[in-house]
Amino acid sequence: IIRLLGQGTFGKVVECYDRVRQTFCAIKIIRAIQKYKDASKIEIRVLNTLKKSDPLNLNQCIHSTDWFEHRGHVCMVFELLGQSVFDFLKSNDFKPFPSYHIQQFAKQLLNSIFFVHSLKLIHTDLKPENILLVNQPSTGLSAYEKVNYYLIRLHLLSLNQSTHSILQDTEIRLIDFGSATFENDYHASIISTRHYRAPEVILGKCLGWSYPCDMWSIGCILVEFFTGEALFQTHDNLEHLSMMQVVLGPIPHPLIRAASKDAKEFFVNDRLGVPIVTTQQSRKYIQRLKHLRAIISPSTQLNMHFLDLLEKMLVYDPKHRITARDALCHPFF
Repeated sequence: IIRLLGQGTFGKVVECYDRVRQTFCAIKIIRAIQKYKDASKIEIRVLNTLKKSDPLNLNQCIHSTDWFEHRGHVCMVFELLGQSVFDFLKSNDFKPFPSYHIQQFAKQLLNSIFFVHSLKLIHTDLKPENILLVNQPSTGLSAYEKVNYYLIRLHLLSLNQSTHSILQDTEIRLIDFGSATFENDYHASIISTRHYRAPEVILGKCLGWSYPCDMWSIGCILVEFFTGEALFQTHDNLEHLSMMQVVLGPIPHPLIRAASKDAKEFFVNDRLGVPIVTTQQSRKYIQRLKHLRAIISPSTQLNMHFLDLLEKMLVYDPKHRITARDALCHPFF
């Protein structure tokens, strides 16, 4: 074991050196608690499905090279990759990505999710933390000199920052299939990290959730790449729905009528109530939010296409949300 790479409720991930294969790797060590061990066996099943269906990894989902048990801990071995896209943003003072990079990230993400969905799988936890760069970025002026993309150079000059990290390689891997669910398996009532949670999940069991929830998450992620910050920064259902209405317009009446009994309490005469339980600071945050068309100004043709794609991803009704297959054919690409 060389160093700790990360940790969570499931356990931790460490960087290791494999003396037999003489390679570096990452090992996910699951806590020796039965519920986490049971969940890890499901994750191994998902990872085996991904690898068997795409042995050359053309679809850029993380591959497990091995797994074993050690002192009651399930341990999964993975290729060693770079930092997460979130960690890159954080280390770069949350500077937005240039449009050219967003385009490349989006196409890879959609390709990965199209593949995942084709296997009757739903990821359910898409977020920047679960998107890893394959290679570590270069930093500083020397890297700037090596950049060949004119659009990236313009972006850096506009920021007046020559020392910020510069991505020379936007290749990514989609990771963390610990919450992935087969379409025909049991669906938990709550899925996704809050900021990337689709409205049908918040509105309750009656609506149900499926593949479209991943597309909503991707829409939120792409806006975050454009602005440098999460689109819906909240931890409260009513506040979350209020934010959605500011950014995307009113929630359609058919969705409100199909909501669970608990979720219907958020509405009065099919209109969303005021989030009175939230703090004054959060209410100010909601008031500062802009409509999506103000966030992504259609000032260039690329932005126009980007905005149109986002509007198709961030559709309230999951039945009308764009699929990964159709999104890959969008003019943005």
